[in-house]
Amino acid sequence: MRTNADRLIMISVLGEVTNPSVRGYRITHEGQPVMLPGVGGITYNLRVGDPAVGWAADHAEPGVSLRNLMKDREDLPATNHGLNFLACVGNEATVITGDAKGAKGVVTGKHGGIEHVLVDFPPDTLEKLQIGDKVGIKAYGVGLTLPDHPHVRVMNLDPRLLDRLPVWEEEGALVVGVAHEVPAAIMGSGLGADTCYHGDYDIQLFDPETVERYGLSDLRLGDLVAIRDTDHSFGRVYRPGALSIGIVVHSDCVVSGHGPGVTTLFTTRAPGALAFRIEPKANLADILGLSSSSGRSKKAAQA
Repeated sequence: MRTNADRLIMISVLGEVTNPSVRGYRITHEGQPVMLPGVGGITYNLRVGDPAVGWAADHAEPGVSLRNLMKDREDLPATNHGLNFLACVGNEATVITGDAKGAKGVVTGKHGGIEHVLVDFPPDTLEKLQIGDKVGIKAYGVGLTLPDHPHVRVMNLDPRLLDRLPVWEEEGALVVGVAHEVPAAIMGSGLGADTCYHGDYDIQLFDPETVERYGLSDLRLGDLVAIRDTDHSFGRVYRPGALSIGIVVHSDCVVSGHGPGVTTLFTTRAPGALAFRIEPKANLADILGLSSSSGRSKKAAQA
């Protein structure tokens, strides 16, 4: 598949392992106050490949959560925006300070609102990491285009990962293997954003009938999913006939309008330019050979 990968810039960005954020009680969509762990930190028993639903958590982020904490200067604003816009799924991440210095990982997604970049590291690296450790990322992928598919916009994707994804060409269309299909009607937080080059878009799982119909109870972190009738070319809008495909980046949530988050990888507003096929192993952990967390943690999530 032809791309412009040889014309893309690879540039360094930096993040620090964040401390978890806790705002107090969360009010569920049923009106109940609950106290749960949420975003940030080092999550030892939740990685890509693990269930995205069923945890006693809210917006839990797998692996390691990064944010650039450098104080912005007047002449150099928005350093964390640089991290979030430029890092792409599949980018190589390297620990550059602390006991885990030199360890390698991979970017698995971006979480909007809190503006975190999420990175998967092996368990032995997670044990060595500490809050505040710095992680460098070779950001590569912004500006990626597919010359033979001009109506398909690609974003947040390392072109080297593109070569490993279940992606092929069929009758003039770009076809992507996905683990799940999602209707636009249940998409929530993130709708209306003016760009999809960072952040995510939440799948609401509050309607049991829709969850059963589309088999969403077994969503996994790292799943590729196809969202019908949504155009992410210049933000997120409802558009009949459009199609967007992304990756599940954080766990489900109890708050109205929220759910497992999806970072966009492909989108089109042209019917027929982009298509999908259901592939049960269309998950980043399977594609890259990453080990999910222990069977014990999977059973806990499903209990």
